[in-house]
Amino acid sequence: MRNLMHAARPLANDLLSSLLFAALIAMNVDRQIATLVAICVGICHVVLWLMLRKPVAPLQWASLALVLTLGTASLVLHDVRFLMAKPTLVYLILTAMMLKRGWMLRYMPPAAIGHGEGPMILFGYVWAGLMALTGAANLVVAARFPELWPAFVAIFPTTSKIALFAIQFTTVRHLTIRSVRAQQALSGAEAA
Repeated sequence: MRNLMHAARPLANDLLSSLLFAALIAMNVDRQIATLVAICVGICHVVLWLMLRKPVAPLQWASLALVLTLGTASLVLHDVRFLMAKPTLVYLILTAMMLKRGWMLRYMPPAAIGHGEGPMILFGYVWAGLMALTGAANLVVAARFPELWPAFVAIFPTTSKIALFAIQFTTVRHLTIRSVRAQQALSGAEAA
């Protein structure tokens, strides 16, 4: 469980303002209030990290930029179609960022270093694919089935990410344990 929390904590930290915004929307909080709260939390979060002299990850900067840009646009435009399509832009930008090779390596627990890099790199691309799929699905639902859009936003993005996170964690953990055991067996055989 400790390794699971180690892996989840940086991702939640990077996407704090976006996750908060999604949660507020899912709870039917007024969209303008949810946007303002997410903007304030995003700014305060990055300022806090800078004051603590901690590195601000690229995904955290992107999350802040998206909340500021798209949040401001949604406040100015007051257009429900823009609000419904906005997650597609977010997912496509995140897809582009997640196509960077090795971006997930910072989420590895210390025990997996030296054993799980390959699967983590592969899962980075799987995450990019999930983001692209979610963005496309959001656009289809918003354009063709707007009455279903609130339920879609509340269920599919979160559920799919939790499922992929569980699959990734289980797979990388299994492969890392197997790699460590194989290395230990090889070391034992060489010592004998």
